[in-house]
Amino acid sequence: MTVWDRPEPPNRPVPLDRERIVAAAVALADEDGLAAVSVRKIAARLDAGPMRLYGYISAKDELFDLMVDAVYAEVLPEEPPRDWRAALHGLAHRTRRAALRHHWLADLLGGRPALGPNSLAVGEATLAALDGLADIDTVMRAVETVSAYSTGAIRREIADLRAEHATGLSRHEWQRARGPHVTRVLATGRFPALARAVHDGRHVDAEESFATGLDWVLDAVAARLT
Repeated sequence: MTVWDRPEPPNRPVPLDRERIVAAAVALADEDGLAAVSVRKIAARLDAGPMRLYGYISAKDELFDLMVDAVYAEVLPEEPPRDWRAALHGLAHRTRRAALRHHWLADLLGGRPALGPNSLAVGEATLAALDGLADIDTVMRAVETVSAYSTGAIRREIADLRAEHATGLSRHEWQRARGPHVTRVLATGRFPALARAVHDGRHVDAEESFATGLDWVLDAVAARLT
């Protein structure tokens, strides 16, 4: 029986429910990452005994499933998308924004499908927007391709933000600090392609990079769907 099928125990003596437990877990993860999430810390926030929480969740994996589903409520479209491209475009951007609010989400994206009600609703809205455009296998590969791009790009961006937090250096400051080394290496002439990228390439922010890459992926998907 999954956590979605198992009924919650009655409230006693401190009122508890999964929604409050998950909200406390999300707050802990937002503050200090997934490693900070523990039954003991959640119980302390809720002024309840740790053993009481095991009536609602039986393992940390279940708690993570519930946390992901809570965040997927932020990914749900507010209204039906106008077409398949808008559906996949909106899903990718909403997922990125959710991950920027909850950095720990990047660690739980991908892998086996999330099966909570919000996650399933996101999946249903996405597939409904592509219904009838091609056979179901082609549609699934299209969704998986966009998801793979989004997950990789989001993880890279979150990793950069974590490095900034850990070092105290922004990306620009980090690049300036390592500028002399890069300059010496490129001056050897051994890396001409990299030199052109460094000297001639236009530097864009994470949002523009994500949006551009997503558009290219959607263009490729469009070629397959048509």
